[in-house]
Amino acid sequence: MKQLEVQIMGQSYLLGCPEGGDARMLDAVNRVDIAMCKIRDAGKIKARDRIAVLAALNLAFELPERGAAGAGLRTEAQALPQAASDGEDEPAHAQLSALLQRLDAALSQDGQLL
Repeated sequence: MKQLEVQIMGQSYLLGCPEGGDARMLDAVNRVDIAMCKIRDAGKIKARDRIAVLAALNLAFELPERGAAGAGLRTEAQALPQAASDGEDEPAHAQLSALLQRLDAALSQDGQLL
């Protein structure tokens, strides 16, 4: 296994990478960097760990969408944001808001993930 030195949101990281996986790893690093910088640049959140958690959630949320887009399928995860934004499924929107508030509260207690 080789190591790659990368930059995410201006900070250097040394990552283990399987042989032949350089391109995939660099693509993943780029997606994470873009997601984190986008959240940071919005200006509402300053703590790096909170930015990382939100970026991870956003990227994980998009995973089913990426797979389903190729097959032309619509997953439950994709249906939730659209229904909530259309006002058709207020309980789902309320649950999502409550979950985000709980995540915010948990992360604000000690400012550490582990």
